[in-house]
Amino acid sequence: MPKMKTHKGASGRFEVRKKGKLKRRRAGHNHILEKKAQKRKRRLNTETDVHKSDEKRIKRLLGVR
Repeated sequence: MPKMKTHKGASGRFEVRKKGKLKRRRAGHNHILEKKAQKRKRRLNTETDVHKSDEKRIKRLLGVR
């Protein structure tokens, strides 16, 4: 059986940490960052973990066991 290829779109978005958890960026931080109505600051520049229910699917895309 041939080797499984890494999904290149997923490899650019996710990273596996040392303990096996997945790291991701928060959404909504690429464009349209200044609006007058938006007065509250949101911490979109921080990284966070992938939700537990999505880990199996994303690890399969990355080729991690």
